[in-house]
Amino acid sequence: MQVDDPTPGRLIKAPENFIDPAGVRAVFSEAKQGRRDFIRRAFASATAGAAAIATASSARAQSANPVPAEGGDANILELPAHSTGLGNPVAMDGYGKPSKFEANVQRRPSPGLTQTAQSSVSFAPLQSLFGIVTPSGLHFERHHQGWWDVDPSKHRLMINGSDEKILATPKVFTMDEIMRMPPVSRFHFIECGANTATEWGNVAVPTVQYSHGMLSCSEFTGVPLKLLLDQCGVDYKRARYVLGEGADGSSMTRTLPMELVESGEVLVAYGQNGEMLRPENGYPLRLVVPGVQGVSWVKYLRRIEVGDRPYATKDEAVHYIDLMPGGLHRQYTSTQEVKSVVTSPSGGQVLLDKGFYNISGLAWSGRGKVARVDVSVDGGRNWRSARLETPVLSKCLTRFNIDWVWDGKPAIVQSRATDQTGHVQGNHQQLRAVRGTRSIYHNSAIQSWLVQETGEVKNVQLS
Repeated sequence: MQVDDPTPGRLIKAPENFIDPAGVRAVFSEAKQGRRDFIRRAFASATAGAAAIATASSARAQSANPVPAEGGDANILELPAHSTGLGNPVAMDGYGKPSKFEANVQRRPSPGLTQTAQSSVSFAPLQSLFGIVTPSGLHFERHHQGWWDVDPSKHRLMINGSDEKILATPKVFTMDEIMRMPPVSRFHFIECGANTATEWGNVAVPTVQYSHGMLSCSEFTGVPLKLLLDQCGVDYKRARYVLGEGADGSSMTRTLPMELVESGEVLVAYGQNGEMLRPENGYPLRLVVPGVQGVSWVKYLRRIEVGDRPYATKDEAVHYIDLMPGGLHRQYTSTQEVKSVVTSPSGGQVLLDKGFYNISGLAWSGRGKVARVDVSVDGGRNWRSARLETPVLSKCLTRFNIDWVWDGKPAIVQSRATDQTGHVQGNHQQLRAVRGTRSIYHNSAIQSWLVQETGEVKNVQLS
């Protein structure tokens, strides 16, 4: 794209925390009284001072980046301490930490989302990340009974079958035995089925961290589950399903169709981003099920059962189902459909100047590679094709970007992804026409960010 005005615009990052402890207590109080829509009202009251925050931030930005005086920029002319002194010693921290200036970039829970901190969610700060890999320490979490730091020397993985005709030889594997098998490493996204759940009925949360932050992407290392099943003598003609069971107190169990396992994609993983899994992410062992909602990526994996029919356990018969407008529900709708979101500019951020901006975001599909991403700055009236940054991998996040010159007028920024199977990301109206407004899971609708004349960016939905 030819940029007529190359002057780069300045952008204020979104506030990292919208609610203080008093606000959290108010949210829980309203929830206990059965009041509806409490999350959205809590966020709305917390962001009521956004204009004041923006003004203060603007003043700080102006002072931090002053126009050079006639004599030159003091930040260049006067050498700082780090240019003239001796720095910190090597390996002062045995495990590296981020800069103190990045301390606000954290995964955060959504206040009032659950009544207990153990059965809850933390959201990845998508607005602060680059590329496609989520640092392990910022990976989103979903727990049903809290997280554990399991002793790997005592952890076991059992594989059994519903009868001996389906699985000839049940086996128990130690971590050492699994880690001595030939490993594979692959990059994949993981998205909770309830990601963007708050937006089914209306706008509820202010930033991309809270709207889309139950999403992360990592390099996972492990062994194909099929390799383990082969060692147990599975009859793949009879055995058409597997049940994964976790070792935490919630007894999380999920059914997987055998064709996923036979493809070789499903991993029994112990590594993430070049190191062992973090405890919050299932250490020492978890399932990796590319393209399928995160609840099937069973953490603290301790058992695989092989059978000839779906198991309809509590977490797939009552939870993680799609409620339809007529009152029926759909079960085992696990594939994460094609989806995208603009992360910059996005909710809570402020554009300080007219001029050039690089619109950037993420796209993904549980059906394979992202083939195309289009971006609109006028609410979907006109679309332009964005650049897809490499690598573009199957069932993995893809970073996209496109040039934009903001003229200072209101704009509605959207992205729309298409995957290699031809599936195109729909809007809220299209999804609601099929699914209604009472759903929780699998909201893949196009996200809209309103850039106001003031430069403030807000979460909106188009009617």
